[in-house]
Amino acid sequence: MKEQNFKNHVQLVTGYHRVTLVGILLFLVASVNYLIKSTPENKYLASMLFLLSLVIVLMAWYLRIFALKAQDRAIRAEENLRHFVLTGKLFPSQLRMGQIIALRFAPDAEFLGLVEKAVKENLSNKDIKLAIQNWKADYNRV
Repeated sequence: MKEQNFKNHVQLVTGYHRVTLVGILLFLVASVNYLIKSTPENKYLASMLFLLSLVIVLMAWYLRIFALKAQDRAIRAEENLRHFVLTGKLFPSQLRMGQIIALRFAPDAEFLGLVEKAVKENLSNKDIKLAIQNWKADYNRV
């Protein structure tokens, strides 16, 4: 597997991020078009297709959000444990979830310094990732 760094750490799954999402958006656009152009006899079918397309859009959105939230919880627990092992204390409560997610790429040698800096300077997740000198890859999150 290719070595991971800041420039290539975002993972896109072609089947989901390109094929499925584009297909869902095309279905939504087509159903809106059909609803607009439908005759009075077809209004019911057109509205049901439009409703179905909205339901599919919402399902795709929430399925992705729910999976990310579960991964976020796991990352928070892992990084909190790592912080506890290194310091004997839990994470500072000032850290936001995005900061914690970004800190997972920091090796142990840089981790504590970045935690302090993130709290003191209220760094964004991008700033934290850019500050990492020796990237610790995470191939598990999609």
